[in-house]
Amino acid sequence: MLTSVETDLIRVLADPLRLQIVNLLAKETLCTTHLVEETGARQTNLSNHLRVLREAGVVDTEPCGRFTYYRLRPDVIARLAGRFAELAETARSAADNKRACP
Repeated sequence: MLTSVETDLIRVLADPLRLQIVNLLAKETLCTTHLVEETGARQTNLSNHLRVLREAGVVDTEPCGRFTYYRLRPDVIARLAGRFAELAETARSAADNKRACP
């Protein structure tokens, strides 16, 4: 069973714009200006999504002058992927289990 933290993380990553941000940050560390250019989202909207990702522990920030750079935390993604791999393995081994109806 997924923990509440993992369930919250799935909800965070379920948003299309946040998932797009995660995909972009998987390739390189970017600042808000880069992410606005890449996604076409408004800066305030993007900043709100980045705050959610930061609070969920998905991204780290790095101040650089007047800019803030964002970096994906691959360990968080890998941990969640591992939980899904465990669920898939449980489903494979339980494929023949069937509870009888009353």
